[in-house]
Amino acid sequence: EADSPSATEEKAAGEEEEDDFGYRLFPDRNKKPQSFLVRSFFTFHNRCQVMLRMTLETNPYAQLLLEAMKQSGCTVFNDRHFSCENCDACVGGGFDSATSQIVLCQNNIRQQSHMNRVVTHELIHAFDHCRAHVDWFKNVKHLACSEIRAANLSGDCTLMNEIARFKFGLKRHHQTCVRDRAIRSILAVRKVSREMAEKAVDEVFDACFNDLEPFGRIPHSRTDAKRAYRDFKNRDRYNANL
Repeated sequence: EADSPSATEEKAAGEEEEDDFGYRLFPDRNKKPQSFLVRSFFTFHNRCQVMLRMTLETNPYAQLLLEAMKQSGCTVFNDRHFSCENCDACVGGGFDSATSQIVLCQNNIRQQSHMNRVVTHELIHAFDHCRAHVDWFKNVKHLACSEIRAANLSGDCTLMNEIARFKFGLKRHHQTCVRDRAIRSILAVRKVSREMAEKAVDEVFDACFNDLEPFGRIPHSRTDAKRAYRDFKNRDRYNANL
């Protein structure tokens, strides 16, 4: 299934022309926005907007990340920070750090569960962008770290998702899945060798895999995410009383 590489950033001045930072996967990024009237006739766009609203209102993974970003001074607004667009067939979404927008691939996201995972995955990139000075353009280790965190915390690598991909029964399957998907995402948005992508992921893997903010745990299921969201809100109340 199409899943989400991160950081579909704007070309940085002086960067080599042959690396477009993944923009080739998101052709609508460079088009003039269509009017609301024109967009309203496209079923893909309407479906994407409805599923996005459902995710933001009911999904505990997304709700926790939205609350954490708000507390970090990066409030997310639906109309400003999410954009439903047509993309290359291999991706579900992306984070455009140049505009602080999350791109949702309306032609590829067909199920609510997929929308939930894509929004969560990209919100983790947005959260990292908010809390840290991430050099998405030039530092592949920074990109690798955020991809590791997104794969680890978004539900991308739950047992059920791995079984659906016919990957199960592996020892340390979660870590293996996180590593593989981080490498895959880097290769989708950067013109680097597989060896370079693997080296970047391996060098930062332990530190970034163990960075569980803002969840405080690896949410292996919706129930885990609900507990994490509850604990996050309680932590905030506790800190407010100190």
